[in-house]
Amino acid sequence: MSEVKLDFAKEGGLIPAVIQDRGGDVLMVGFMNQEAFEHTLATGFVTFYSRSRRKLWLKGETSGNRLRMLRIRTDCDADALLIEAEMEGMQAVCHEGFRSCFFREWQDGKFADQGERVFDPAQVYGKG
Repeated sequence: MSEVKLDFAKEGGLIPAVIQDRGGDVLMVGFMNQEAFEHTLATGFVTFYSRSRRKLWLKGETSGNRLRMLRIRTDCDADALLIEAEMEGMQAVCHEGFRSCFFREWQDGKFADQGERVFDPAQVYGKG
């Protein structure tokens, strides 16, 4: 087995992390810096780097809907991650209350919501 170092240098210190469940459904995409990656390894819970807040973001720190890391893979260039995770909490990762952030599907010339909300974002995040 060869040793591979993740390439955080290409995109200003960040690499995309695609999160999927055990069944292969894509739940979300976030970004990690070296510190977020190491925090994920140390805690077992997926941690991202928030580009808007410019700080580490433990998925679920507000909502309680955390992602327990099960397995991490990297691509051939070592500049992207595929993380298999198990949802904890309300079984939803999207801040809009859906199971997956990919709940909109292109239909008849526009994107339409698919599926049911698992929770009300206003109740979880206190936003109207």
